[in-house]
Amino acid sequence: MEPLKVYFKNKKAQLTKGSPKSAGLDVVYCGEEDIKLNPTMRALLPTGIHMVIPDGYEMQVRPRSGLALKHGLTVLNSPGTIDSDFRGEVGVILVNTSCKAVIIKPGSRIAQLVFNKIEDPVIIPISKEELEEEETERGDGGFGSTGE
Repeated sequence: MEPLKVYFKNKKAQLTKGSPKSAGLDVVYCGEEDIKLNPTMRALLPTGIHMVIPDGYEMQVRPRSGLALKHGLTVLNSPGTIDSDFRGEVGVILVNTSCKAVIIKPGSRIAQLVFNKIEDPVIIPISKEELEEEETERGDGGFGSTGE
């Protein structure tokens, strides 16, 4: 596997690990001004980083648990996926789920980035009848069909 390459577009961009065994890299908001997120408001926050993600991998943008618990902030499309062929700036869509406004200051850790190996599936079209030949106990039950 080729090494992960990270390019910083903005001198304020940062990637850090909370601890040596952390799965994710913390990323910071690298804008110039404070951002005020009112309740239910969302915003796309710049990180100042670009990445070259190796083929066969994706990067997921995930919420930081402390922001979620203490301030009600989460990543809106969690997890957000960054594909290996994307070369633009990584942005984070934050949403305020709390009932109070939250101020995000430049340099604040806003999300974590986690890398995952992905498989390239082989797509084989089959009919519904062929699919139903593979019966399971659950069948087509979903959304709570196995209990609460």
